[in-house]
Amino acid sequence: MSADYTNLVEQVKLLEKAGIDMLHFDIMDGIFVPNFAMTQLEVKALRPLTKLPFDVHLMIKEPIKHIKLFSEAGADIITVHAEACADLAETIQEIKKYGKKAGVAINPDTPIQKMQSVLDKIDMVIIMTVNPGFGGQKCIESVLPKIKELREIIKKNNLNIDIEVDGDVKEDTVSKMAENGANLFASGTGIFKGNTIEENVKKIRENAESNLYK
Repeated sequence: MSADYTNLVEQVKLLEKAGIDMLHFDIMDGIFVPNFAMTQLEVKALRPLTKLPFDVHLMIKEPIKHIKLFSEAGADIITVHAEACADLAETIQEIKKYGKKAGVAINPDTPIQKMQSVLDKIDMVIIMTVNPGFGGQKCIESVLPKIKELREIIKKNNLNIDIEVDGDVKEDTVSKMAENGANLFASGTGIFKGNTIEENVKKIRENAESNLYK
């Protein structure tokens, strides 16, 4: 969402050169969140241009209706919001039906218990450290203990689940996120603003890797 939309092809090349692990797509419908951002068209257009995994974050109402669309567009991981699903388990099952990895996202005010019953069925959790909808917001630090709580639940139950943090991920915030148990970091303005993409990615990665939860 924070990339230069006038030159997405070149942006992908720069991100690959910088050594990112996957591309994160923010899909917004103007209903679940008060903003519009990206569609299956961008996912489909960029799919032939890179072998990077596509991490598609559906910030949309009733996402189960659109799983097939994004699966066919080229998503590798599809994440839905617990708050947006009438039946979260059924939605995850729909994602798995198309052979995709499944993720569940929760907003800053949503307790982990909202999605705890499906932890054994998913591959990733996105913990929002800002209220979804707009880039450039400040990290809500009171959410950080939630990351640690989830990491300890995952460890206790011997689950293989990534914890991705989305919201104000940049050089000076990523350390605390990593310390609390996150191991994936979706960065927008933290990568595309300020220094070069390559420099920003390098600094974020170094700070994350040196502070990973033990």
